Amino acid sequence: MLGHGGIVVFDDTVDMAEQARFAMEFCAAESCGKCTPCRIGSTRGVEVIDRILAREDIDMNLQVLDDLCEVLTDASLCALGGLTPNPVQSALRHFPEDFDRSPAVTIAAHATEEGAMTLIKEIDYGTPARDAEHLVTLEIDGRPVTVPEGTSVMRAAQETGTTVPRLCATDSLEPFGSCRLCLVEIEGRKGTPASCTTPAEAGMKVTTQSGKLAKLRRGVMELYISDHPLDCLTCPANGDCELQDMAGAVGLREVRYGQEGANHLHTAKDESNPYFTFDPAKCIVCSRCVRACEETQGTFALTVKGRGFASTISPGDMLFLDSECVSCGSCVQACPTATLMEKSVIEAGQPEHSVVTTCAYCGVGCSFKAEMKGGEVVRMMPFKDGQANHGHSCVKGRFAWGYTTHQDRILDPMIRKSIRDPWQKVSWDEAIAYAASEFKRIQAEYGRDSIGGITSSRCTNEETYLVQKLVRAAFGNNNVDTCARVCHSPTGYGLKNTFGTSAGTQDFDSVEDSDVIVVIGANPTDAHPVFGSRMKQRIREGARLIVIDPRRIDLVRTPHVAADYHLALRPGTNVAFVNAMAHVIVTEGLVNEPFVAERCEPDAFNRWRDFIADPRHAPEEVEATTGVPAADIRGAARLYATGGNAAIYYGLGVTEHSQGSTMVMGMANLAMATGNIGHRGVGVNPLRGQNNVQGSCDMGSFPTSSPATATSPMTACAPSSRRRGPSA
Repeated sequence: MLGHGGIVVFDDTVDMAEQARFAMEFCAAESCGKCTPCRIGSTRGVEVIDRILAREDIDMNLQVLDDLCEVLTDASLCALGGLTPNPVQSALRHFPEDFDRSPAVTIAAHATEEGAMTLIKEIDYGTPARDAEHLVTLEIDGRPVTVPEGTSVMRAAQETGTTVPRLCATDSLEPFGSCRLCLVEIEGRKGTPASCTTPAEAGMKVTTQSGKLAKLRRGVMELYISDHPLDCLTCPANGDCELQDMAGAVGLREVRYGQEGANHLHTAKDESNPYFTFDPAKCIVCSRCVRACEETQGTFALTVKGRGFASTISPGDMLFLDSECVSCGSCVQACPTATLMEKSVIEAGQPEHSVVTTCAYCGVGCSFKAEMKGGEVVRMMPFKDGQANHGHSCVKGRFAWGYTTHQDRILDPMIRKSIRDPWQKVSWDEAIAYAASEFKRIQAEYGRDSIGGITSSRCTNEETYLVQKLVRAAFGNNNVDTCARVCHSPTGYGLKNTFGTSAGTQDFDSVEDSDVIVVIGANPTDAHPVFGSRMKQRIREGARLIVIDPRRIDLVRTPHVAADYHLALRPGTNVAFVNAMAHVIVTEGLVNEPFVAERCEPDAFNRWRDFIADPRHAPEEVEATTGVPAADIRGAARLYATGGNAAIYYGLGVTEHSQGSTMVMGMANLAMATGNIGHRGVGVNPLRGQNNVQGSCDMGSFPTSSPATATSPMTACAPSSRRRGPSA
């Protein structure tokens, strides 16, 4: 309970430590002053909370606050003093994270805005997590820790709560080992290896703090700062700069080299990109931006130019706007300084608080932290815990959020009685009452079926559920539909009849285990850019690619990515083509017989096998119809059937088609015949037009299905327990 005899409701942007202080300050102002606990204790409570907010000896002050609350509760004279601790204790109990924060260290003294305390800060473990069955146990600063084999010493240290200083390392990129701040000592080994590139080993004894390491780290940082502008107080990254933090972490207090020698302090800025600036004067050449462009985005637009002291980051000897950069923002997010900085932050200053939200632009559904100042968005930061994007983004989700403050955005309810009348701004009560009365009037005049509703696949499950509930319960009919009918109905019908479930079979992460990727009627790099980047990453790692599309999409050939087969079939020949692929698999003995025997209905499969083996489905017979050479069809079919884990990804070029349902069944037949269903790296995977197509359908947005009879969960990585067979 937050309040004295009442319940106060706050949203998730409110700092509860601040609210506790407000409650204590209120009691201090209202105290009659008769009894000592309330008279002095409430004032002391405000002072203690102020010290906690200032992050001064948090543990000690939290204990003082707890003891003070006990005194106020048990020793105050009246109810006011006795109830004073309630909101404070409630905040302490339910929102401890708003009180217990690690101190922020900086190179220059500066004021931290109070609102920044509600920014969502994600732990950076320095290097990526490793997935290994074998675990190793080691000691770090005398404390044992057990981690998967292959985990870096740096990440293992972070698991124990020890942050090793670093600048070139971040857990979204592979370790690089260039900054040399993360040096550690390992018993039995010479020198001071970098913890980011040193894998943890069983029995290893690591020291992260010693006099020798402290001296080395200060020396390295002193070198960094000797070629860096000392404008922290006016820098747009002030308070959110890793270089600044690390200078404080290693205890750097002076730079003995001066700044009269060689430096890059007067290098010109590149402000050509509309979303961010590039200031080489602040660059420490950690290569995080270069690696993010390569590893995360896969565009390879950045490089390190020159050698030695002359090394600089370059977008290819040209301006950012003229380069291959696609403005995904990965380089900006990876940059530990103000070298790459959003123009919105430069103009508005550092954000104060953030909330997690979902991008509604495409079907990926990326998670973002909307970082704000007051009610205005300052920047959108990809959320590392987002299950669809894992901290990556595209240009639209990252930078195209100007609609939030656009002058044409309607922020108040408005009504009009005729399209010829001007809109009138009204209250919410007036708007709701007017809409309800009009619904009743129309139904009274034209009948119960005269009105309905349309849901959106960009809305949440809760919102779409309420719309269909309104239509069915309040309007009394089934006149509810959704845009997902056009793109999802063929998937729903086709997969329901083959797999027994109408949902796509995998999640986005599954592509990381694919050996063969088939893209049909989709252009992931344009329509689903974040997933397209992950797909390209897997292809660069060795996965084979088959593109089936009349268009020559980017995936056919881009830097470091090339399709093994581009089958440019004629529009309208999808089913003939997929049957030809199936014909090759059946007639050349490429069927996964054990999988079929275990998972498919024998009679259904045998009927399909006889149908598809008919010579009229042979690649040579359909070559003239599809426009695809028979040899290419045979080669692609063999690769799909024998290349390992094979996954099909298809888009609106399949489903928004007169043959959509039949084509979906044809792709499902291929997956079952080859055993490419039921585990990671395989499956039949629709790339949807919006981010909640499946959910809006599951909530009963079709007139023919209610939530009780709607489709299955979003993903079904394990095969259905029902035995199914291909549909002819």
